[in-house]
Amino acid sequence: MKNNKQKGFAMVLSLVLLLAMSLMGGALIVIASSDHQSNNSSDEYQQTFYVAETALLQAQKSLINKMLGPINVGTGNRDYDGRIFPANQLSTEPNLLDQDTPCYKSFRNLSRDSSFRAVEHVREQSFLDLIFPIFNDGNASLALDTAIDHQNAIDNEENYIRKYHYEFFSVSSGTSEYKGTGVSLKKGSGTSQRKGTAYKIYGCGMMGDPNNPEIIVPLETLIVLSH
Repeated sequence: MKNNKQKGFAMVLSLVLLLAMSLMGGALIVIASSDHQSNNSSDEYQQTFYVAETALLQAQKSLINKMLGPINVGTGNRDYDGRIFPANQLSTEPNLLDQDTPCYKSFRNLSRDSSFRAVEHVREQSFLDLIFPIFNDGNASLALDTAIDHQNAIDNEENYIRKYHYEFFSVSSGTSEYKGTGVSLKKGSGTSQRKGTAYKIYGCGMMGDPNNPEIIVPLETLIVLSH
């Protein structure tokens, strides 16, 4: 009778231990899955942040090209005859600021007045199109198997980057002091201040559909360009 009770207790104890181990194993799987998902989300947010920084750089480049003249892709020289002064557009201009984009709406401090104007508003830009030349690295010199693996890695990376987009718009904020720096051989020369134009630049990095992004990172900066 005593042996039967001991056997029954051992069976119950085994079942309890098995259940506890199963629960612990399930909890570990859930924790590991959650950590993996969290890491993926963190990576996606970080990449979106980099795309937003790229938007600001592209906006600055656009303003400088307007003021100094666009660069001819074929020759690499500037077309100084194509210089224009970057100013806020009038209501008659075709490329008006679109206040309905997710990027614009993400800046809560901006005016919702229909009279609010910008120098330009560039929308739905593919980050992949911008950096695509990086992928054109001449795989023909690689061995066949290596080239295939390399191309597969490139294709996977392209598919990953394809879901990232950026948008930017810039607003002229009026005159501001432009502080130039440099060194001169002339004795007694110094750095002088002259008037420039301040531009507030807004840029967004977006993951997914640019009209309904899964992740959006808005950034803004201020630059002053001399006349």
